[in-house]
Amino acid sequence: MTDLLNSRIPALLGCRLPIVLAGMGGVARSELAAAVSEAGGFGFLGMVREPVELIRREVEALRARGITRFGVNIIPAATKADLLEAQLSTIIELGVPVVGLFWDVDAAVVSRLKQAGILVVCQVGAVADAVAAGRAGADILIAQGVEAGGHVWGRAPLRRLLPDILAAVEMPVLAAGGLAVGGDLVTALALGADGIVLGTALMATHEAFAHDFHKSRLIGRQAADTILTTDFHINWPRDAAVRVLRSDVTAGGRGSPDAPERIVIGEEEGRPIYLFSTDSPLRSMTGEFAAMALYSGTGIGRIDTVVPARERLAAIMREAEARIPAMSSAPAAESASAICYAGEMSGAYMGEVEGADLTDALGRIGANLHAALAAVLAAYPLEADQPAFPDEAFAYAGWVLALDRLARPAAPVSGDLARLLLTLVREVGALVPRLPDGDTRALLQSLLAFLQERQVAAFRS
Repeated sequence: MTDLLNSRIPALLGCRLPIVLAGMGGVARSELAAAVSEAGGFGFLGMVREPVELIRREVEALRARGITRFGVNIIPAATKADLLEAQLSTIIELGVPVVGLFWDVDAAVVSRLKQAGILVVCQVGAVADAVAAGRAGADILIAQGVEAGGHVWGRAPLRRLLPDILAAVEMPVLAAGGLAVGGDLVTALALGADGIVLGTALMATHEAFAHDFHKSRLIGRQAADTILTTDFHINWPRDAAVRVLRSDVTAGGRGSPDAPERIVIGEEEGRPIYLFSTDSPLRSMTGEFAAMALYSGTGIGRIDTVVPARERLAAIMREAEARIPAMSSAPAAESASAICYAGEMSGAYMGEVEGADLTDALGRIGANLHAALAAVLAAYPLEADQPAFPDEAFAYAGWVLALDRLARPAAPVSGDLARLLLTLVREVGALVPRLPDGDTRALLQSLLAFLQERQVAAFRS
């Protein structure tokens, strides 16, 4: 657990786990935000273009449940000026502790929120926007990969965007887009993120305000069943892409999204829902749900049931912990027999590696493991409709975090996976015999077995 909680996010946001609920418009209401917060994560209310009465009601509902640390997500670019002003004034009046912003970086909005003492989180899809958000005064960034469900600002896959943003800024960065399981959390942390943001995985929960029709359509789908499209545009700036489940609408079966007439396909408390609008099915709606925007990220294939939010977060953390090899709790074996004095000699005298030499050796192994993880991700096909990280990356990421715990990685290295595996097998194989019996030796023996298995698998393929 220590490896998973060694993040700046819990201290900044006031949560226990490095898992954040995406501020999904309509879907992330107080019931879901509270459930995530009570499970140890951090909850955002999705208040995009919502009236101030709803913002006030949802904030009060959270506080009535004892939730004091939470966020409100708004999107200035998709909100009319008078409503945006009312939203900002209400948020400041209510003393909302955290505000999430998305789309282009609005420096004036960031500055106003910061002056009110509010912590600002900006979701970005490109390095230039990350740098701009930092200059504007944002406290935390969310790197959103193209694999994300809902509105997608950038076009870079998360496995490339995240390292690029981390290299450009020093502030905490959360990873988002196509993430759903514990392996995703471990991989994001191994790449340097401070945590992850979950949307689709937490939409498929009992507490989400999404309609049961939408939740049911998420189950049994795969990444290839999603599509990035600009068809759903009403209520948003034109040509703003969204990732949704493929449907008759995205296949062109309901006509052109550019047709001048507006066709009503649903209703929400007297408000019409139009074909090609950005509205997704909510509990409060009626109508042709199959023709609405069925948002989904590419991690959908790793979600097989609708569960309580607490259960989903617990499962993610259990898997993440299991992915990180642990030091053995068994006592170290005695290395000297009763009839000699070897046990009284220093490790160096006995040919063992210790002190700075051991730290340096572990640092080199760690650097090569980081490079091996990068090589696995680089070999992952650049297709838009797939999970953010491949399963193969999960195991390497777990070993990265395990070695990072022992020593700071040496200077970055690079190379193809086969060469890196060869180097690692040689390094670890040479180090293990020079270690006394104990936790570190046992851990490295397990690492050596893992690397040798990967070599054999690579040879066979």
